[in-house]
Amino acid sequence: MATLVQPADAPRRPNIATADIQLPAVKDYEQVDNEILAILKPTKAWFFGLLAALACLGLGAFSWAYQIHQGLGVAGYNPPVMWGVYIITFVFWVGIGHAGTLISAILYLFRAGFRTTIYRAAEAMTVFAVMTAGLFPIIHIGRPWKFFWLIPYPNWRLLWPNFKSPLVWDVFAITTYLTISTTFLFVGLIPDIAVLRDRETNPLRKKILAFLSFGWRNSEREWRHFARAYLFLAAFSTPLVLSVHSIVSFDFAMGIVPGWHTTIFPPYFVAGAIFSGFAMVWTIIIPMRKWFNLKHYVTLNHLDASAKMVLFTSMVVGLAYTIEFFIAWYGGVQYEQDYFWNRVFGQWWWAAWIMLTCNMILPLSLFSQKLRRNPTWLWILSIFINIGMWFERFVIVVPSLSHDVEPWQWSGYVPTWVDYGLLIGSFGWFFMWFLLFVKQLPIMALAEIKEIIPPRMKKGAHHHGGH
Repeated sequence: MATLVQPADAPRRPNIATADIQLPAVKDYEQVDNEILAILKPTKAWFFGLLAALACLGLGAFSWAYQIHQGLGVAGYNPPVMWGVYIITFVFWVGIGHAGTLISAILYLFRAGFRTTIYRAAEAMTVFAVMTAGLFPIIHIGRPWKFFWLIPYPNWRLLWPNFKSPLVWDVFAITTYLTISTTFLFVGLIPDIAVLRDRETNPLRKKILAFLSFGWRNSEREWRHFARAYLFLAAFSTPLVLSVHSIVSFDFAMGIVPGWHTTIFPPYFVAGAIFSGFAMVWTIIIPMRKWFNLKHYVTLNHLDASAKMVLFTSMVVGLAYTIEFFIAWYGGVQYEQDYFWNRVFGQWWWAAWIMLTCNMILPLSLFSQKLRRNPTWLWILSIFINIGMWFERFVIVVPSLSHDVEPWQWSGYVPTWVDYGLLIGSFGWFFMWFLLFVKQLPIMALAEIKEIIPPRMKKGAHHHGGH
């Protein structure tokens, strides 16, 4: 008897597990190869997107060059607020970067079916977001040619970096994480690179792909080793991501500044990273779903399942916000209480309420199944979440520094066009690399998509049971 397969966009019944998300509109392996690899051909929309990214990157490069020429004073720093847009944006991109591997690795370990068509975009997003984040400590030090002092090597003067400095911790964290996430992405790409190698006609490109595929021949032995290696990397990278993002949160938690000196920061940052990462995946994958006609790969069921994850992580982040206020009240420290009151009703109330609205209130709309299955609303919501998560970092950094313990240290902070130029440039840098990746390598895992094609729909398969 034939197995019944529900339509791709039909609401899933409550008794159907997430791992059972299928692609009934995909009929055979050849269709997978042809449709996914068709994305590699440049289009007008892709060229316009790349030009927009390069324009943003050009603005960022000009802003940085102007800052190097004029000095760090052209940024909006106003003592004691000596951390501003650069550190805010650094933590923002680190959060985006950590989320990709968390999404891919954790969902793989739990065998979540909805990850199959989105995880490659999340992994690529991770690598490019970490590359973006790594620029900002260099920009922040003002003299980028002095960056080598942060590298932990003994030099001829026998001076080592100050390992007590959070800036050095970040160098270790970013370097380690970039290495692991790049390895994780590349290992998953090997079978797909082999497919590209076999279809390539250009001799030079074919040799490059043959080198990158490590002689992959699609044998059972290779697949067995591949599965073990991928499982190991997923299991290894999960605690690594948690620890690295906790290190980034220690940049703040190790200080005695009001609003920073709290133990909730590590889990708070990790939950926010997963939350913002899913939002950025939506920002990327939903337009691609429409432009490249991938609706039968990224189905409404996939979006529905990921929306539930966003809703859950939003509630965790909201709980962390609430606990912060509770700790300030329960601790009875006047400075902490004044700081949190000032955060919501004082000088920076507008930033705090943008954060609360975008990260706590708007995601509650995902309780509605209709909105969870509405790609337009999910994309709009992802933009709001990205804005909210940037302002979350703003609320952490600026109000604490501008409203320290001593009243004579109180000050304001107004970013300049240089700050905004570098912020816009970071998005240009990120999307430039992502758009180049999309046209060079498959944005979806061909092998894993083929694995979830319903058996009766595989090419050459019989319709009766047992086959």
